[in-house]
Amino acid sequence: MRSVYASGALWLLMLVSTLNFLDRQIASILAEPIKRELLLSDTQIGLMTGLAFSAFYTIVGIPIARYSDRPSTNRSRLIAIMLAIWSTMTALCGLAQNFGQLLAARIGVGAGEAGCTPPSHSLISDSYPLAQRPQALAFYGMGLPLGSLLGLSLGGLLADAFGWREAFLILGLPGIALGLVVWRYVPEPRTVWAKFERDAMPAEHVPPSFKDLFAELMASRAFLLLMAAFTLGSFLSYGKGVWQAVFMIRIHHLSPGVAGVTLGLVAGIGTGVGAWAGGWCASRYGAKNRKHILTVVVMGLIASVPLSLIAYSAPDWRVAAFFLLAGAVASGLSYGPVFTCLQGIVRPSSRGGATAVFLLVQNLVGLGFGPLLFGVLSDAITPWAGGQSVRYVLYAAALLGPIPAFLFWRTSLRLNAEMRQ
Repeated sequence: MRSVYASGALWLLMLVSTLNFLDRQIASILAEPIKRELLLSDTQIGLMTGLAFSAFYTIVGIPIARYSDRPSTNRSRLIAIMLAIWSTMTALCGLAQNFGQLLAARIGVGAGEAGCTPPSHSLISDSYPLAQRPQALAFYGMGLPLGSLLGLSLGGLLADAFGWREAFLILGLPGIALGLVVWRYVPEPRTVWAKFERDAMPAEHVPPSFKDLFAELMASRAFLLLMAAFTLGSFLSYGKGVWQAVFMIRIHHLSPGVAGVTLGLVAGIGTGVGAWAGGWCASRYGAKNRKHILTVVVMGLIASVPLSLIAYSAPDWRVAAFFLLAGAVASGLSYGPVFTCLQGIVRPSSRGGATAVFLLVQNLVGLGFGPLLFGVLSDAITPWAGGQSVRYVLYAAALLGPIPAFLFWRTSLRLNAEMRQ
């Protein structure tokens, strides 16, 4: 069987995913200098990095995903267009003169990025059988750690060297060029199906109505449990992701450049190793018994609790970074297994729509309210916690880790009954 890593198209989609997370994460490392220049509160920072982005990311994601599920849609060209849009909006963040303009630009980034993951997951799942799908999706998911690495490290270094505005401009523009490459070189599997009459197309590739899609998803206990588990896990991880950068700058007094490189390496290496290991374990141990696709995810979430607590209490930033790295490996195991389960629970014609609904809830709650509520809580306890408020918020987030682990375990018990070949 041909290795998934031999596909140039999959490499290009992974690069798209990398820019997706780079443009999302750059605001986190630039939050402190933005706050100082524009005189923002922690709550406004949480709104800018979280809810403003995620609300439009999730709202726009549903119609785009439904469009991507149509047999006539060329998903690779859709991805290329949306990549150019969000890259342009990222660059425009650097031109913002006040909080309102910055918020509008971040909304544009979120709306553009809505056209990345649902059509990409659908396209990849149509291109690989179940035995290879965890590795293919996990390889695509490597864009998360790579994008975090580049967004945090380059964003911080460019902010130190030129300023936060220039960082947005420099890192936003390359996506336009990549969009042209994706348009030209990523094939659409449906071009093979298009050679046949529509009536001859397998019924499983004819997209259902939204009513039927919603009914299909609500009838799946595995989907509901998986969505609840991943949403709560994302709430904690996105909140920690934004405020760990503030933690390093505010508590350990690092510059944005040093903090960005440190946390970029933590996210890039740690989450990358975790994503690869998670996909490998899911393919190896879940092939015969599908409940074991999520076993490694449960184990990783449990292990991340003590690792995170040690990191946040460490007196030296180097010790903190080491345990954050170990925690990132443990937390990064979920991407391939989770989206393999999601893509296997529904029909092929429902994959884009199911991913969009899944991401709507996950990002609205996780990405939207995670950073925001962490910022609100930090402001609320500042009168008695002072500059240590962000440390206590991160403690609370770490202690909640066993809850999504329990929900993932409950999901695993349903997989043998509900997952399709």
